[in-house]
Amino acid sequence: MRRSTVPALEAGQALVRVHWLGIDATQRTWLNERETYTSPARIGSVMPGSGVGQVVASRSELFKVGDWVVGETGWQDYALAAGEGLHGFTRIPEGVEPRAMLSVLGVNGLTAYFGMTEIAKPLEGETVFVSAAAGGVGSIAGQIARKLGARVIGSAGGERKCAWARDVARFDACIDYRAEDMRERLGALAPDGIDVVFDNVGGATLEAALDHIAPHARVVLCGSISSGYRNDAYGRGPSNYMQLAFKRARMEGFIFLDFVAQFPQALYRMLAWVQAGDIRYEETISPGLETAPAALAGLFEGRNLGKQLVQVCSSQSD
Repeated sequence: MRRSTVPALEAGQALVRVHWLGIDATQRTWLNERETYTSPARIGSVMPGSGVGQVVASRSELFKVGDWVVGETGWQDYALAAGEGLHGFTRIPEGVEPRAMLSVLGVNGLTAYFGMTEIAKPLEGETVFVSAAAGGVGSIAGQIARKLGARVIGSAGGERKCAWARDVARFDACIDYRAEDMRERLGALAPDGIDVVFDNVGGATLEAALDHIAPHARVVLCGSISSGYRNDAYGRGPSNYMQLAFKRARMEGFIFLDFVAQFPQALYRMLAWVQAGDIRYEETISPGLETAPAALAGLFEGRNLGKQLVQVCSSQSD
C-alpha cells in the first residue's frame, strides 16, 4: 500500500473521505494488458473503482461539507471531486442509504435493470435462467424478471446461496452447481425450454443453458466470471453455440453505460421497487482498505453473497 499526503484543494474541488468501495468482477479485466470497454489500469496508479464517501472540505459550488457522494473514487482513503455526472461525482439524495449506490442503486442494479428490461425483455409466463443468482447482479436481475411476470430459475454455488435465492430473492428454483448436474436439473425445471438466459458465468454453465433454450430465446451476456477474467482465458465462446442457430435464438452482450440517458428513470423505478420490498439485496463487507485485493479475488472463489463491499472507514473521524 502506498501512502501520500492529502493534496491542497484548488478552486472547484472538494475533498471526499472514502467510506465504502464497490468491488466488481469486471475490475479484474482492468488488470489485463488488453483493452476491453475501458483502458487497462496503469502500473503505479490508483486502482480504479467506484466508491461512496463524505465531503470533508470543499472549494466547490457543487458539493458542500457533509454531502454524501458517489463516484470514481479509486482504491484510496481520500479522493478529489472536481465535477459531477458520469465521470465525476453525484450527491446522494437524503433518505437513500449511501452504500446502496454501489449495489442495488449503482452499477449492479443498473446492469441488472437494463440487461433484463432492454435486452432480455421477458414476457409474462416465460422462463428465465439467471446464473450467479446470489451475486450482486444476478440476484437483482432475477427479481426484476419475476417483477415482470416471468418464472425464474437460478444457479449458485452451495446450499446457503441457493436457499437465499429461493427464500429471500424469491426465485422459483435455484440449482446448486456444486452438488447437482446442471444439464439434468435445467431439463427437469424447464421441460419446455428456457426463453431467457441471463448469463454472468460463461463456461460450462452457459453451455448447459444453451442446450435447453427454447425457440427464439434471448441469451444475454453480462459476464464470464468462471474464466477468472484472465488475459488468456476470458471471452472464449461456448462449444455448442450452434444451438443458437438451431433454435433461431439471439445472443447479445451489453454494458450498462449503453443506457446513460435512461439512468434517472431506471433509478427512480429501482428505488420504488426496493422501498416496496419487491427487490431485496445482500452485502458482503470486508473491513479495511487493505482487504480490497482479497475481496476482488474472493469474487472468483464464490466467497460473496450479494454485493462485495470494502468498508474503508467507519466514521468521518477515522
